[in-house]
Amino acid sequence: MKAAALVLVIAGALSGSGGAMSEVNALSVSKVNQEEDTMPVIAILGAGPGMGLAIAKTFGAHGYRVALLSRHPAKQEPLVAELARHGIISAAFRADARDRGSVASGFEAVKQRLGSIDVLEFSPVDRTMPLPAVTELTRENVRVWIDLYVHGAVAAVNQVLPDMLARHSGTILFTTGASSVLPVPRCGPVGAAMAWLRNWAHALHAAVAPKGVQVGHVAIGDFVGRRPGATPDAIAPLYWELHTHRHEIEKVFLLDVVEWLPEQTLPSRLAPKTKEVR
Repeated sequence: MKAAALVLVIAGALSGSGGAMSEVNALSVSKVNQEEDTMPVIAILGAGPGMGLAIAKTFGAHGYRVALLSRHPAKQEPLVAELARHGIISAAFRADARDRGSVASGFEAVKQRLGSIDVLEFSPVDRTMPLPAVTELTRENVRVWIDLYVHGAVAAVNQVLPDMLARHSGTILFTTGASSVLPVPRCGPVGAAMAWLRNWAHALHAAVAPKGVQVGHVAIGDFVGRRPGATPDAIAPLYWELHTHRHEIEKVFLLDVVEWLPEQTLPSRLAPKTKEVR
């Protein structure tokens, strides 16, 4: 069952003198600027050198300009340079998904610089946050995950959805881990928060698809970049597929299905072996 990654797809309801040359050059620059202004924009909240960069390259290859939003925009400058080497226009902006004011100001800066946002991709990560056992949850250690994946997602969507509905076009893409789909004890509060986000994605898709707005969800069941096959470049095309296949709502990327199935549901030949303790 490790031969290849499994992707589950879920569909929803629906020449002259110097002066002359200068003038020509000025006109050329103006034309280029006008063309850039008409290029669509994807805003990636939680952009980083892994999935964020791969998604940026995927959409950039299709003519999108890219807004990279994160808590530390200075760290995004290498990404901006990397995208430029691929001919992709991008810029870095500050936004902390856990701070509603920061999200609002970050998206406002994107709109002022690049114009209206055509695609939102939401994938914030904070590996410093606590991950207690599922039997040891408290209000405090659950709240930090709710702030990130629930309140953060709502704040980001509120910055783009009204304009998308007014235009009858746009796409919103959410990223979670596979525990949003397949609950496992080891994921504790993050799985529960991501499950809320997934639930909302499905409901939002049903509500806005008839109005021309696509909502999709990608659940990734592996530590990206740590194993062959689970690479950002292998997963990023799923986002473009959800953007263009607007009847679909969800894709679940699993490198190894067995890792995500409860032990009691596995055939005996696949069940993990345990050592007898005497």
